[in-house]
Amino acid sequence: MTDFVSRRIVRPAAGIAGLLLLIAEATAQTPPPPTPRGPEALADTIDQVVDSVVLISTSEDVDGTGGDDTDDPKLSPDVPLDEFFDDFFKRQQGGDNRARPTGEGSGFVIDPAGTIVTNFHVVDGADRVEVTFNDGSKLPAEVVGKDKETDVAVLKVKPSAPLEAAKFGNPDRLRVGEWVLAMGNPFGIGLSATSGIVSGRNRDMRTGRYDNFIQTDASINKGNSGGPLFNLDGEVVGMNTAILSPTGGSVGIGFAVPVSTLAPVIDQLIRFGETRRGYIGVRIQDVPPEIVQRLSLKNVQGALIAGVNEQGPAAKAGLKIGDVIVTFDGKPVTTSRVLQRLVADAGVDRKAEILILRDGKEIRTQIDIGRLEEGAAAEAKPSGENDKPLAPPVATGSVLGLDVAPLNDDTRARFKIDPTLEGGVVVVAVKPESPLKDSNVRVGDVILEIAQQKIATPEDFTARLAALKKDGQSSALALVANAKAEMRFLRVPTE
Repeated sequence: MTDFVSRRIVRPAAGIAGLLLLIAEATAQTPPPPTPRGPEALADTIDQVVDSVVLISTSEDVDGTGGDDTDDPKLSPDVPLDEFFDDFFKRQQGGDNRARPTGEGSGFVIDPAGTIVTNFHVVDGADRVEVTFNDGSKLPAEVVGKDKETDVAVLKVKPSAPLEAAKFGNPDRLRVGEWVLAMGNPFGIGLSATSGIVSGRNRDMRTGRYDNFIQTDASINKGNSGGPLFNLDGEVVGMNTAILSPTGGSVGIGFAVPVSTLAPVIDQLIRFGETRRGYIGVRIQDVPPEIVQRLSLKNVQGALIAGVNEQGPAAKAGLKIGDVIVTFDGKPVTTSRVLQRLVADAGVDRKAEILILRDGKEIRTQIDIGRLEEGAAAEAKPSGENDKPLAPPVATGSVLGLDVAPLNDDTRARFKIDPTLEGGVVVVAVKPESPLKDSNVRVGDVILEIAQQKIATPEDFTARLAALKKDGQSSALALVANAKAEMRFLRVPTE
């Protein structure tokens, strides 16, 4: 039994279609902020939502031979490893030699018919998943689909009566300082509640391409993974996913994936059993100050195209390296991370309107949205390399203390340079006396342009610098790519 008395209030079964409509409505609308409320509302909120929160246990099959494997259960990172809890889980395991526990986590019901969501890492690798409800009842669960990128998994159980489903709120309404409630199964001890405030929004922890975390100081510990983060209206605004801690326990910095990120992923997993994210075939980065200066614009926000897949939708739409995407599908693009999320959530096999800046001019065009999974597969082609060792390339020139050679089949193969890069000179060596030795220029980098003019040979490189020096310029912007075709701009001296 759990620590809470069951207060199950059955809502009418809405079905998956109704669920998705509720999610869409909750995440699309941005009404005025609610009247602030404090800790005095927490108990009422818990009463309202407790039956929608579940505990999740996972196990994996063993070979049935018994022995040390079953006596020493394998614990996941979500299960505590200290001696007290190790003994606790051994006692809970009992004498079943057919399966061993691999972890415990949390989740919440999103459809009265039995749809439940949790974290990908809670169920990843599990052979069996069991869900425990607030009234102590247990049901086996089937994994409908899971997505590692957003750490989301969708489960399905077959209840004998409709379940209490959580309502979805709008995380865009959250304000720093607003009270929230985290619920789940910390350390496997049973259903528990902690509270705190929203201490940050739109956190990018660089753990994935779609990071957009809600940060909270509500205590989130091992085992809370997959549990809901509620506002005081009893609406789920996020899924508890990670903690930042030097000890492995809560130190007041926890993170939840907002439901605005979860909603399209859950929709795809329910409908298809897999994700179908949008794809346009570009490599992007934030707009650096040098580009703002180059475009003679102020306060430019957007995503700079640093590479274009020649077979992708962007190339077919005429997009080029150096273009800055300002809006996508009618939505503003403030950073490269924002564009990644907009494209991923846009759906596939449809057109979207985009606004780009090119040489200081606005260009509005349309682009076909492909599917990320198919685009990634197309880009992951064999390089054609054989097992024969390649001889080091011979430099054909030296500029600014860099030994350089043209980009050709030999240098491309030697440094495994992305096939989408064309032209430019490859850095073969960086001499100790080079003025660029501290500028993060590395062997295998490709210098493509000097002051917006393309170069193809070391002679082009030397001539371009000499012309700029003659014009009185002491430095110039160079467009440099690494072997993966990730672009950056670098200021170089003209002598």
